[in-house]
Amino acid sequence: MSYRPLPIGISDFAEMIEKEFYYIDKTLMIRDLLDHKAKVTLFTRPRRFGKTLNMSMLKYFFEDDRDPRGNKRDWSRLFAGLNIMAAGEKYLAQMGQYPVIYLTFKDAKKESFDESYRQLVKVIAEEFRNHDFIFESIESDQQRENYKAIACEKAERIEYQNAILFLSKCLETYYGKKPVVLIDEYDVPLENAFSRGFYNKMIDFIRSLFESGLKDNTSLGFAVLTGCLRVSKESIFTGMNNLSIVSIRNAKFDEYFGFRVDEVQQLCHYYNMDDAYRTVQEWYDGYTFGQTDIYNPWSVIQYIDDVRANTDWLPMAYWANTSSNSIVRTLIDHSDDDGRMQIEELLAGGTIRVQIHEDITYGEIYDSSDNLWNFMYCTGYFRKISEWMEGSSIYAELAIPNREVHYIFEEKVQNWFRERIKGRDMTPFYTAFASKDCAALEDQLNDIFEETISYMDQNEYYYHGMVAGLLTGIKGFGIRSNREGGKGRSDLFVRPVRRSREAFVIEFKVAKDIDDMESMADEALRQIAEKQYDAELRNDGYKYVSCYGIAFCGKECVVHCRDNN
Repeated sequence: MSYRPLPIGISDFAEMIEKEFYYIDKTLMIRDLLDHKAKVTLFTRPRRFGKTLNMSMLKYFFEDDRDPRGNKRDWSRLFAGLNIMAAGEKYLAQMGQYPVIYLTFKDAKKESFDESYRQLVKVIAEEFRNHDFIFESIESDQQRENYKAIACEKAERIEYQNAILFLSKCLETYYGKKPVVLIDEYDVPLENAFSRGFYNKMIDFIRSLFESGLKDNTSLGFAVLTGCLRVSKESIFTGMNNLSIVSIRNAKFDEYFGFRVDEVQQLCHYYNMDDAYRTVQEWYDGYTFGQTDIYNPWSVIQYIDDVRANTDWLPMAYWANTSSNSIVRTLIDHSDDDGRMQIEELLAGGTIRVQIHEDITYGEIYDSSDNLWNFMYCTGYFRKISEWMEGSSIYAELAIPNREVHYIFEEKVQNWFRERIKGRDMTPFYTAFASKDCAALEDQLNDIFEETISYMDQNEYYYHGMVAGLLTGIKGFGIRSNREGGKGRSDLFVRPVRRSREAFVIEFKVAKDIDDMESMADEALRQIAEKQYDAELRNDGYKYVSCYGIAFCGKECVVHCRDNN
């Protein structure tokens, strides 16, 4: 059987259809948008959840597209066999009927305001050039000069601030119809500006662009915007009573960004990968938009594609590689003791209670822990379990949605831990370990774990990884994890470079109760002896081998040691 290719990185609707990529039909979004009848609609969704592809779909459906000579292009073939074609004449009558202004700000991530501004100028200028065929219809010489200057990227800033308004009026004159304005990833330049330190300058430009183009524009038919956040307090949308905001909490349009459960099941079935569905669910499901269970589309497609090429392929955090995920590190850095306890709870599979603020701005993210939690919820790091009202405030119970996001947190926490250890004097820890001073070693480990974030209290590998990381700096020794030895597999070998020196075998246990830690540490030592974990070391020429049994419960530990010489 010949399968359709998977649309990895495909965000142009025409390319998706014409090259016959596997497409999950979201075209009924067009029907709902027309029924919704808002003048300006803002969709806020996490990155890589299909915003750009949907905006491209809207463009091809609504646009009365013309070639450089002004001849109409017909894009109706793109929608053949798709759901919108059966929605009724009421909707199909809108196909290809509007001039469209399409702007994407997704590439406006630059080092400085000037560079970011130039990128926005480039985007605006390109859209003017896309409509060059209307040039001769422009009424006045001055307007034609303005049009030419904008298209050539030589206009003054004030002209770019009014560019959407100006182009709208020109298009209405030519077509006799008010244009549709589509702005994709509107808040990317704001997020970038905030992180780079020129936020206020960018706010001023975006505010002026939107006020003239979306608020005061009598030539506007309707507009659709996408982004991650609703940025309202900066007055970008001030006085815009024609604005409808559709966030991840809204039931409206809840199924059109990301993949539904049935869509993922059909995707797996199509590629003869039904057995992979449970893994896909565990790693990439867990989001709730409105009232719909949603999968991360980017990660689902990437994983299916990799498994098709290699049936032994293991799941990974694809979404993590689409940005720096620095917000997780920022959360950790800004957390007090209470905040770190909340992170521990989340990573252990628990939930947190947060007051919802959907109008949070980039400038306010770090003002409070609630703001930071809200930002992460809006941008895809948490799922909503439930929500309720307390007085006039909305509260929600949030959790980490899936294994993929859990991995992102876990990785950032471990990196943070390693960096903290770099700045710590580890000499007392290494001395206690090498001298087999169990009491001192317990004190050192308890102090270290008290300062950091522990979250996998029921999993040995967490403690295993942390202790291994602590020991990597001990001079003259090498660390080996999960090595075959004797009749089983030990947790850690600590091997001196010189075979005349003492080597160590370490076995970890996790106790459910503090009172069980002593017996669990003893059990670890018995396991080393019974399964002869030291055999590999002795076969490798080490005459002196000692054993550590270490039991953990939360942030506390008990250390037992036995000479095995």
